[in-house]
Amino acid sequence: MTACSNGSADPGVRAESTFRFYAELNDFLAPEQRRRSFRHAFDGAPSVKDRIESLGVPHTEVDLVLVDGRPASFDHRLHGGERVAVYPVFEAFDVGPVSRLRPRPLRGPRFILDVHLGRLAGYLRALGFDCLYANDFSDAYIIATALEAHRIILTRDTGILKDGRVTHGAFVHATAPLKQLREIVDRFQLDRLFAPFSRCIRCNGAIAAVSAESLGPGEVPAGVLEDFDAFSRCTECGQVYWPGSHFDRLRARFRSVGIET
Repeated sequence: MTACSNGSADPGVRAESTFRFYAELNDFLAPEQRRRSFRHAFDGAPSVKDRIESLGVPHTEVDLVLVDGRPASFDHRLHGGERVAVYPVFEAFDVGPVSRLRPRPLRGPRFILDVHLGRLAGYLRALGFDCLYANDFSDAYIIATALEAHRIILTRDTGILKDGRVTHGAFVHATAPLKQLREIVDRFQLDRLFAPFSRCIRCNGAIAAVSAESLGPGEVPAGVLEDFDAFSRCTECGQVYWPGSHFDRLRARFRSVGIET
């Protein structure tokens, strides 16, 4: 790279750095860039975050960047000639003393999901997780709510995750809802936090036990009161639940992807 007399880079010459992305981060790249080192040209002295996102990878998916073998922040400036290694979020193990790029992971996780993930929201609620979802949530509303209420954004839209304000979010790679559930359970280590059928699948409200005597006419189908003696009601929308065949079907679906409740 040619230098000007004042020591700055020649603005007429493009700089290049070598990038290598690891594991699932490759899913965001162009096919010719996946699972290999490649050279990436740029102008000026952009930040690492700027170049990573220009290649299609949301910053919320990244947990560790090494520049020439040393941990670097998203603000680190590139000037050309560097080797940049980019690693995904490590939820399953501790990366030790190296510099993680996200704030501390959210424990006792709460989620907000985009329009593409309604079935996933229902499955997560069935396992007891607090999930906000509606099919008319705008990107702006999702981001603002996530920041205000400390929620993790789950999305199939990389544009949401590239917003610089977002700190906790995940792109859902799978397209089938049960596979999406398995992916999120693994990524956020949710298996130790299951509280099955403690939250309303329909509205996300908490469920509380109620007596059969407290149920009004028409709240449950005919014959249910004779066959069951355990009932619960959503404290928000009033939906009544009982341990019938619908619970058995959900458990069977969860078992099909290795989730035991």
